[in-house]
Amino acid sequence: MLIAVVGDSISAGSPLWDPDPCVRARIGAGADERSQWQWWATKSDPSLQFRTRAGYGRRTDEIARFLDDLLDGADLLVVQGGINDVAQRRPVEAAGRNLAAIVGKGRSLGLGVALADVLPWPAGDERAAREIERLNELIHAIADVTRLPFHDSLAAVEGWSDDGDHPSVDGHRLLGECAAEHLAHLHRPN
Repeated sequence: MLIAVVGDSISAGSPLWDPDPCVRARIGAGADERSQWQWWATKSDPSLQFRTRAGYGRRTDEIARFLDDLLDGADLLVVQGGINDVAQRRPVEAAGRNLAAIVGKGRSLGLGVALADVLPWPAGDERAAREIERLNELIHAIADVTRLPFHDSLAAVEGWSDDGDHPSVDGHRLLGECAAEHLAHLHRPN
């Protein structure tokens, strides 16, 4: 079962990992594949295979452009993004529409689709927290998807971020375990 993942730095594995070998070469000796939630999801469920296209700082409109690069042969689509729309002070309503369009494209191709909500942002301010809450409301209103509750997987946990922006290795572990649990029913017969 091949799962296509589109997203921002959270799915890329920043700051310690990236699906792009050129970016990993720049990271150098500090590169650690455990800093990607997909690695942990595969550890939880070895039947999960991921193909990821994600990038640091990418907004939802930019994430949408990744779809054509990795949907060929995919069985499922995971969509993750939105924090950079908040960080760059873009309207969250537009981000919600972008995410709904990405989901719609995956569904139109007959793929099962999972949609992650936006993580808390420890380095963000009160405005960002309100915008994340509003964007998550919009994400939760998108129909016909499996929800990946990434926000709640981390919100009550201390020390899930090393830099205030991205999950630590332990934070990625929690996200990967969450993803594996929620993706399991999408690829197993009832």
